[in-house]
Order: sequence, then C-alpha cells, then structure tokens
Amino acid sequence: MTRTAGHLLETLTAKLAPDPDDNPLLPLIAAGTADRATLAVLALEQHLVIASDHRSFARLAQRAATEAPASAAFFRLLADGEAVAAGHLTVFARACGVDEERAAAHEPLPGCQAYPSYVARLALEAAPADAGLALTANFASWGGYCATIARALRHHYDLTDEACAFFDFFAEPSPDLDKSARAAVEEGREAGRLDERLAQRHGRLLQSYESMFWSTLARL
Repeated sequence: MTRTAGHLLETLTAKLAPDPDDNPLLPLIAAGTADRATLAVLALEQHLVIASDHRSFARLAQRAATEAPASAAFFRLLADGEAVAAGHLTVFARACGVDEERAAAHEPLPGCQAYPSYVARLALEAAPADAGLALTANFASWGGYCATIARALRHHYDLTDEACAFFDFFAEPSPDLDKSARAAVEEGREAGRLDERLAQRHGRLLQSYESMFWSTLARL
C-alpha cells in the first residue's frame, strides 16, 4: 500500500521523538530554577537562530519555486512565521534585561548555533521535499518545549503575556502550516523527489543539534 504524506510525517515524527534527557534546561525552567541570566542568553541565541532560519527558509522557497510550488509555499509560510516570531522575541529579550548594546556585544555559542547552521546547509543542497519532511518532524518537539516554557515564564518568572508571546506563537498548532507541509511532502513523493532515507538523516541531525542547543544553555 502506498503511504500517504500524512503517514510519512507521522512516522518520521515518531522516530525522531526526543528522549526526556535531550533537553536538560526544560525541567529547570519548568520548575523555576533556571536563573534569569540563562533566559537572557536563550533570548540572545534564539535571535540569531530566527534570523538565520528566516534566510534559509526564504532560500528554500526560492529554490523550489519553479518545480515544486507546494514546497515553495510551505517554506514561504515558515519564513513569514520567523518574521513574526522575531518581533515577539524582542519583547521577551527586553523582559530578560537584554538591550541593544548587550545584543550587539553577544558572542554566539557554537553549541547553540549548530542547528541553524545545518538548516542553512539544507537550504543550499537538500531537496526541498526532504528538507520539508525533516523540518516538520522536528517541529513537533520544539512546539512542546515552547508550550512548557510559556507556562513556566508566567508562573515562576511573572512575565506578561506579551513577553511570552514568542513561545506561545510556536506552541500553538497551525492547521495552515500542517496542511501546507502535507501538500509539500505529497508533491515531492508523487514527483519522485522525496528520499525518505535522506529526510530521516536530516531529521536525526536536526534533532541532535537541537538537543545540543539546550544542553549548551543548561551548562551555563
């Protein structure tokens, strides 16, 4: 039986589901024991991630525009979402005491920037369908992390709804994005441009680099 795009997405998402130990910072934030200095660095590192991913998604949309319009539409949605998230992130950063001077002086942490560096590599050389499948599978864990962090920031750190909006944005399900992801994967599958083995490899590396992001922050 031919597998559907939805089945492919669900299967890879299940395969890439992270272990609880993959994010050692999350339980600290959830319990309110992570200090505010660490939250500030989280904001600073995410600022760099968001800017890089925005460029990467725009590049993937550009590469896919001619032969894979569904993939192009999916990556444009992602790029638009990063632009919205960037505005929310600025508010979170200010709530953590980060001003423009500190942001300009911040030196990126290699362990936190491995993830966007790999996304940039995908933007240069991966088949759009493979990249879309891998990224969508990875987003499931990111959304769960954001939901937990948003609750903790309100409960333990007394942050306002506006300051938590960055995490709320990614925690909320997006039916339009899900529909677009399925269309992109189906398009790639029907055209013979989807390599499940490579997509799984990309997804595994993305998940590992995301774990590295959180582990790096937890060691601060």
